[in-house]
Amino acid sequence: MTVIYEDNHIIIVSKTASEIVQGDKTGDTPLSETVKQYLKEKYNKPGNVFIGVTHRLDRPVSGLVVFAKTSKALSRLNEMFKDGEVKKTYWAVVKNRPPEEEGELVHYMVRNEKQNKSYAYDKERPGSKKAILHYRLIGKSQNYYLLEIDLKTGRHHQIRCQLAKMGCPIKGDLKYGFPRSNPDGSICLHARFIRFVHPVSKEMVAVEAPVPSGNLWNGFENI
Repeated sequence: MTVIYEDNHIIIVSKTASEIVQGDKTGDTPLSETVKQYLKEKYNKPGNVFIGVTHRLDRPVSGLVVFAKTSKALSRLNEMFKDGEVKKTYWAVVKNRPPEEEGELVHYMVRNEKQNKSYAYDKERPGSKKAILHYRLIGKSQNYYLLEIDLKTGRHHQIRCQLAKMGCPIKGDLKYGFPRSNPDGSICLHARFIRFVHPVSKEMVAVEAPVPSGNLWNGFENI
């Protein structure tokens, strides 16, 4: 992880594709514990360090994750994420050129817990949730296209599922129809920008994650 922003109430880090945000059945050390250890050592804190998880990124996804350092910040950030007051922008590398250079995708998504997968439909279904994102074509390489995505809702695997439904599965994402995995197990989806009003100071916080290193993200030119 790389620390991008920190103050008394929040810390924002850029995670690698291999890191999990919260503990799961794998038993691997989650990012939340790594951040706790970082704060403990940086400030020489005795005892337990408070860290609140405000949102998650799928394990194979890289980019920005916001943690709360105080309970006050955690409760307010939780409400802000729930109410859509946190603006998140992602970059995605896809094999196929989208039908339009810019557009809005609206689907009704159903989550299958057993498969840990979501399905997107054009019309409402029992148990479905409306999913909206805006995409824009911002670059191309010899074989791939780079999309910038603004999330309007926050559904399970939303970007992965909606882009695949459009015919543009994300590079490396076997679960949603890309034919090959990436060598490092990642998918080419990156939480690039995040912007929100600070939960305590009320000042605007706007941060950017560095583009992942390695040739998976190299070679893109502006359209």
